[in-house]
Amino acid sequence: MHPSKVDRANLKKLTDLPNIGKAGADDLRMLGIDKPEQLVGMCPFQMYEQLCDITSVRHDPCVIDVFISITRFIEGQDAKPWWHYTSERKAFLKQIDNQSSKN
Repeated sequence: MHPSKVDRANLKKLTDLPNIGKAGADDLRMLGIDKPEQLVGMCPFQMYEQLCDITSVRHDPCVIDVFISITRFIEGQDAKPWWHYTSERKAFLKQIDNQSSKN
């Protein structure tokens, strides 16, 4: 669902979350998440890695951005479009790559 249309008081199904449509809801169900409140405390990067492992496919990294958007939203932040988190994801992954190359 587009962030501008999200009603925090009416979160009943996964597609009620910002940036989540049918395909995103299917991905979340593969992760064992059936209700929005199950996202509390989840790590979007770990969710992404688990999804890739389950499906044996390396998904587009923008899926991480979507996962960041919904975990932040469920923890109380305002709904934002998934691309708002792209630079954060890139910076985080670059930091991880830099740490890995030093070891």
